[in-house]
Amino acid sequence: MGRVAAEAVTSPSRLRLPGNLGVPYRVLALGAHPDDIEIGCAATLMRLLDDGAIAALRWVVLTGTEERAGEARGSAAALADDTPLDASVETFADGFLPWSGDKVKGYMEGLKAFRPDVVFTHRLEDAHQDHRLVAELTWQTFRDAVICEYEIPKYEGDLGHPNLYISVTEELAQRKAEHLHNHFPSQRGRPWFTDETFRALLRLRGIESNSPSGLAEGFTCRKVVL
Repeated sequence: MGRVAAEAVTSPSRLRLPGNLGVPYRVLALGAHPDDIEIGCAATLMRLLDDGAIAALRWVVLTGTEERAGEARGSAAALADDTPLDASVETFADGFLPWSGDKVKGYMEGLKAFRPDVVFTHRLEDAHQDHRLVAELTWQTFRDAVICEYEIPKYEGDLGHPNLYISVTEELAQRKAEHLHNHFPSQRGRPWFTDETFRALLRLRGIESNSPSGLAEGFTCRKVVL
């Protein structure tokens, strides 16, 4: 598949994702850990929400201590604002998702009832075993949705080659960074949890996609039905 960029329709700000979909969408956001979704696609979700392009948002995080679960729920609620939101933080063991695979798969099967139009999830090639399992189960579970695999920078240096880019404004990039810092205080001491990290990837993907703002989030979208 060649590289594509999300197109604007009906108005300069209205975002239409690939596929035979109208707007607004039913969106499922999946993360193995608290802050995964925000690092991977917060600016895109903000843009969709600002445009009124999300009819309902299902937010699922599969692991989390009590402290981090509270952060994740607060983050989801702040992002969703007035959009209908169903947010869950489960208690599977961080770092051990593949060894609880049968239980995680059973849980994922239950998410079919939401009937999402679009699913945001981890990349299939992600080096983190928890991330990779979530991606694999996403593809096993959802056959009719547009699946957008987001990327997370990490020590393993496993970033890929996106084929879907969603341009974001400078204001959205700043909101993303501020949101992460405001809603995940437990992570502030980590050396990689910085504005520079979050903006660096936005800038690189912005160059690749020739984004008007110079900033974009990149996704792997393996199958699109038009």
